[in-house]
Amino acid sequence: MSVDVENIVIGAGVIGLAIARSLATAGRDVLLLERHRQFGEETSARNSEVIHAGIYYPQDSLKARFCTQGKWLLYDYCRARHIPHSNCGKLIVATNEEELSMLDILAQKAAANGVDDLRFLSADAAMAMEPALFCTGALLSPSTGIIDSHQLMLAYLGEIEDHGGSLALESVFERATPIREGFDVSAGGMTLSCRNLINSTGLYAQEVAGQIIGLSPDHIPEREIVKGSYFTMTKRSPFSHLIYPMPKSASLGTHVTLDMAGQIRFGPDQEWIDHIDYDVDPHRADSFYEAIRRYFPALPDDSLIPAYSGIRPKIRSTDGSPADFCISDERTHGLPGLVNLFGMESPGLTASLSISAHVAGILAETDRL
Repeated sequence: MSVDVENIVIGAGVIGLAIARSLATAGRDVLLLERHRQFGEETSARNSEVIHAGIYYPQDSLKARFCTQGKWLLYDYCRARHIPHSNCGKLIVATNEEELSMLDILAQKAAANGVDDLRFLSADAAMAMEPALFCTGALLSPSTGIIDSHQLMLAYLGEIEDHGGSLALESVFERATPIREGFDVSAGGMTLSCRNLINSTGLYAQEVAGQIIGLSPDHIPEREIVKGSYFTMTKRSPFSHLIYPMPKSASLGTHVTLDMAGQIRFGPDQEWIDHIDYDVDPHRADSFYEAIRRYFPALPDDSLIPAYSGIRPKIRSTDGSPADFCISDERTHGLPGLVNLFGMESPGLTASLSISAHVAGILAETDRL
């Protein structure tokens, strides 16, 4: 029995686009299915657009490995494809003596992940670098940057199409049924057969996985969604670096990021929710002022304006610790040619090229390419 297309990738966010690009540029037949009218309309378009260094993630985790590899791949890709980006660097700031003592611990954690370029700055040095800043000390992360995520996704799509791949918009996945050669896939009113099926649907990964016949629910981790709201202000940014407070939990705190136009953004905060809702409650700004003024004391009253929100597709870990990426294939769930990606939150944008190489490697190792 022949198949209509060798590879179907479900979900045209930045990771799905990167996976489809990796397959297409390797000479593989690929079709990308997207439920929305445009690619990258959800998680990939609603984040901080930061190129992360790989500082915070647990040692030997997929997040740590893919981030530290992926950032250099991404910088090289941006330079080669002329994608707007800036290697602006980041300051992780302590605002009291207790936090100051934690900077060294954070630097050691980063070094264990292969991030060996952090530099300690005294309070005077950090505040000379950023005059609007208050701190008792800081770590400079020179490999942190920002990127125009839309232009990155356009570049990925361009390469997919240049190599014969295609994107089908407004194609909602309905179900997949295993067949001898792979899967019959129903989506957007059409049915196609494929050899390999890659589920990269972010917030909808569990929903999609639940419609794959023969996949045990035991291999579908429980989804948790976390909303983060961002605020901006009309005044010009007083900062040239990203500013992150010392992390206190799974959240990295209310930090300062910049976009490629130099517009300042504060956030995200963290709100555990039970349904997808992108509205920004203006009253959430009330909690931002105190957090921001710890390191930016001159923040004017009533200056924060709602910007946008994003939602992270987290998964629940068995021990309550922050969950890692979950990428499962036939060696885990038993269905040849199926790769599911769950919990693909930050640093998914930074890691998109390394994640895509990993997925292509899985298919090669299991003799699916």
